[in-house]
Amino acid sequence: MTSATAYAYLGPEGTFTEAALRRLPAYAAHGEEPPRRPYPSVPAALDAVRDGDCATAVVPLENSVKGVVPATMDQLAGAGLSGLHITGEVELPVTFALMAPDGTDLADVREVFSHPHALAQCAGWLAEHLPGARAVPADSTAAAAHGVAGRPGGGAAAVAAPPAAERYGLRVLATGLGRPGGAVTRFVAVSQAWFPPARTARDRTSLVVTTDDGGPARLAAILALFTTRDIEVSRIHAWPTGDRLGSYHYFVDVDGHVENPAVRGALSTLPTAGASARFLGSYPRWTGPRRPVVGDRHAAPPPAVGHRAATPPPPVVGNRSAGAERVGTTERRPRGRLRSDHPATSTRT
Repeated sequence: MTSATAYAYLGPEGTFTEAALRRLPAYAAHGEEPPRRPYPSVPAALDAVRDGDCATAVVPLENSVKGVVPATMDQLAGAGLSGLHITGEVELPVTFALMAPDGTDLADVREVFSHPHALAQCAGWLAEHLPGARAVPADSTAAAAHGVAGRPGGGAAAVAAPPAAERYGLRVLATGLGRPGGAVTRFVAVSQAWFPPARTARDRTSLVVTTDDGGPARLAAILALFTTRDIEVSRIHAWPTGDRLGSYHYFVDVDGHVENPAVRGALSTLPTAGASARFLGSYPRWTGPRRPVVGDRHAAPPPAVGHRAATPPPPVVGNRSAGAERVGTTERRPRGRLRSDHPATSTRT
């Protein structure tokens, strides 16, 4: 029997995925927080929904610096979402902290553990402040923090989300790591496939499009089916089918709900372009604030090196700082222009 309220997420506890889950509008709408259950991989989190152990799973899809998350893309492009639909999304800025067990100072650090995405985003800071430290990949930022917590006095530190320090009893050595301007990760919520959420004025529909020959030659004709109906194609990404070199699935996001007549009309004419589509879901586009994770609050941390983190400031209400992202709006790209990403290696954030 499906749990009516439990949410699965890519764990362990303290990951950015858990923070994204807590900002998901459907999760926040509950009067009392539903149970959150961490799972060790994207397939495991989705299986929890498929098997009825959880109602919804939240998993990372793409990052603005390092691209898509292969484990999630494999599930989307293959048969991994059979019986499931995307029902929501969250865009979460990621900001990192360097943390270590008590008694470890910045000068003591010889190894830095984190997820490959985090290590890449913080490479400049690490090269400047810890040029002799060895970067060691971990399954996730939270797993890195958990592992370092068990190695006191060993010169090990972790790059992770600021809440992981408190969760695993670590001392924060530095905050505000990462590239200037930060990075944003997009997460999706996946539930059993019954009916998509009701139409709103800001919907997105996700599809996996497959051509007869698997190649890109038909892409222009496929995209024209949407653009000639005044439907904005907001994202397209090629993902290998695994059949042969040059054969791809195309992950496509378009603005609008599947019940919109124009969207439905474009889908019905795909066979004329030598293509077919698998519906992944229609859901409201993320229009919430893009504020980094600092503890359990939504405020940006000041850069700091070599001290314990102070209590984060309260959320900004009613105004924005000069560098803040727009709140309550979405970026609109010129019609007909497409954003194309390239595969990148990652599993968790």
